[in-house]
Amino acid sequence: MANIKIASGPVVVKDGHVLLNKSGEDNFWKFCGGLVATNDFNLLATAQRRFKEEMGVESELVNPEPFLLYVSKETEAGKIDIILVHYLVNAVGEITPGPDVREWAWMDITKLADEDLAPNILPTLRHFGLVN
Repeated sequence: MANIKIASGPVVVKDGHVLLNKSGEDNFWKFCGGLVATNDFNLLATAQRRFKEEMGVESELVNPEPFLLYVSKETEAGKIDIILVHYLVNAVGEITPGPDVREWAWMDITKLADEDLAPNILPTLRHFGLVN
């Protein structure tokens, strides 16, 4: 049986800074977002819902074309194929993070440290033309 997961999340950039957070079990800086539930049929709506849950604000779409990234992960239960779907959006309102967010920051996109970032951050920012 295939173990495939789809996750959707927004990419928020303002004044040369990207909004990242630390949540979940790992200690990487990552975009907001999460797994698409089986009853969700709209990837953009999932990204926007997850953003509101995690950061407490609405979002508005900047680029209707998402960036798709495939990653494979080995777990104790076996291999998992993950498809990440990222949309470029703007935050609308003042951020008030939800209880699952341990830390959040507007990080200068010219000074991002590879070792602290989830593996999808730089490829996604490159796709949207925000970093080299």
